[in-house]
Amino acid sequence: MQRTQFGEMACSIARTLDVIGEPWSPLILRDVWVGMSRFDQIQADLGISRKVLTERLNHLVDQGVLERRPYDQRPRYEYHLTVKGAELVDLLMVMAGWGDRWLAGEAGPPVLYRHHACGEISSVDLRCAHCGEPMHAGDVDPLPGPGAAT
Repeated sequence: MQRTQFGEMACSIARTLDVIGEPWSPLILRDVWVGMSRFDQIQADLGISRKVLTERLNHLVDQGVLERRPYDQRPRYEYHLTVKGAELVDLLMVMAGWGDRWLAGEAGPPVLYRHHACGEISSVDLRCAHCGEPMHAGDVDPLPGPGAAT
């Protein structure tokens, strides 16, 4: 079955889904972010097949989200977030906040986030880059941008 190429759509959400829109990619990025940089570590943590993990890692490297670094004489590699990949982790933190609010249940969030700047446990808070006010779906009007489909 041919996968739909969302990257060709004039939509930034669709283009992002083209990079990380299948279920394993965000989990792989999460694992690399928390320090699991080797194939076997990621594979053991996720229980993913070696074939699927290889395909997903290759895709994420091809997309410039991860980079491969050799770590011994054999062709073995560690995976590290690029700047582009680190910005995708910001998106994962927003997803985690939604999951904590709506899906964590009585047990509460499975992970807490300590902010380096202040040392406090916190969560992501979307704010307008211009005025600093909260910025949520009901606070904005989507308008056509310069890259909109004509």
